[in-house]
Amino acid sequence: MLNEIILILIIAVPVVFSCALPLIGGFSVTIRNLAALFLAVITFGLCLSLAPSVFCGEIINFYYSLPLGFNFVLRADAFALICALASSLVSAVIVLYSFEYIKPYKNQNEYYFIVLLFLGSMMGIIFSANLIFLYVFWEMTALASWRLIGFFRKDDFIRRANKAFMVTAAGAFLMLIGFIIIAEQAGTFDLQGIRTAIAPGTVKNIAVILILCGIFAKSATFPFHTWLADAGVAPSPVTALLHAAVLVKIGVYVYARLFNGIIIPSEEMRLAVFLIITLSAFIAGGAALIDKDIKRIIAFSTVSQLAFIFLGFAAGVPLAFAASTLFILMHSTAKAGLFLSAGIIEHETHTKDITKMGGLLKVIPITACAFILCMMSVIGIPPLGGFFSKFLVITGTAQAGYTAVAFIFVIAATLTLFYMLRLFYKVFLAEPQTSLHTSKSGIWTPMNFSVSFLAAVSLIFGLCFGKLMTIAELAANQVFGIL
Repeated sequence: MLNEIILILIIAVPVVFSCALPLIGGFSVTIRNLAALFLAVITFGLCLSLAPSVFCGEIINFYYSLPLGFNFVLRADAFALICALASSLVSAVIVLYSFEYIKPYKNQNEYYFIVLLFLGSMMGIIFSANLIFLYVFWEMTALASWRLIGFFRKDDFIRRANKAFMVTAAGAFLMLIGFIIIAEQAGTFDLQGIRTAIAPGTVKNIAVILILCGIFAKSATFPFHTWLADAGVAPSPVTALLHAAVLVKIGVYVYARLFNGIIIPSEEMRLAVFLIITLSAFIAGGAALIDKDIKRIIAFSTVSQLAFIFLGFAAGVPLAFAASTLFILMHSTAKAGLFLSAGIIEHETHTKDITKMGGLLKVIPITACAFILCMMSVIGIPPLGGFFSKFLVITGTAQAGYTAVAFIFVIAATLTLFYMLRLFYKVFLAEPQTSLHTSKSGIWTPMNFSVSFLAAVSLIFGLCFGKLMTIAELAANQVFGIL
């Protein structure tokens, strides 16, 4: 019973108590900031408290019956908990980073409220085992991201926020229609009921296509990828939240949850997914190779790396699934570190144009070291965790019989190396294009500490990859029904 209560609190704490942050901010900015960090840390702590049970094979379920089949059903298995831990940990670091970054700007009360609401909505998506409540939490993240992307309230920024909202909301509407078709076929919106009611390979293709439209729109996968780069106008902690911790991971998480064990797509649908994510990986990688805006480059990198995560989940075998599960963890920490580093770089140089930077290795050495470690994880260089997860995703895909697809993604991995090295050289090693002074900030400032912590975690994850893989294999076996 205690675990069921904790499961409810993981969602309720950030969603409910985030509403108090604007009130607290009305009389004390410091207390509001600490309260926001406390809520994020408590959410992570609650997730962590479930680890001893869940990672030993227990699956925690909570069920509350409601009319019309809209049952409030929560389910915490190893896969859900890994994703929840990754999202809540990175979100807590982002809140800490925001203490320093957001300090000069207006709308701070709304900012912290929306960030915590965002986190709670993500927890709702991860643990929801009913399609209707999954959709409700899905749309809550859309509203939150709309406000955060348009945080600075400039006309062009608001236009880009509106674009992100319209693309993701339109996709979500199509996805909802797909959910209704599946529920009509299965007689229930509950995931476990759908699993037993629909035989593998018999789900209607139109339902799969509609759901994929929503998933690809939210995860900024080709051809819906352009909104994510435009979202770079948001503050750096927001872009880290969108790209690394919460928003775009929603799509790959729901794909993995629905199309492995619950709904088995036809082979034609699987090949179509391979085609789309391959195009997404190369188009986004090519864009990252030529763009000049540091945040857009990292954003396009996110789109490209998400294709690798999709690859493992689409391959349909436990090894690739386990590798992609850990890829979510590795990418969340490393990409958050890159975006938060980009925020520090922008503060130092007052520009996002990498051709106007250079020589920052001596100016902000702490950020440079953190950037290197996070970059190495994204590229896939040992002993960083990104290497092992990316290698096993490709290996698992080949094991599933899709050797040609696996080979193509080896080329895509090489493209990652090129655009990341170009980015690092232009920012840190090239001749300085402007006059810069050595940064006087220490490692214990919130911004520097945050990027250093994420870089260290990326390295630790790589060194502990064997133990993490054991947990990921448990997650894969549970999803595939082997356990």
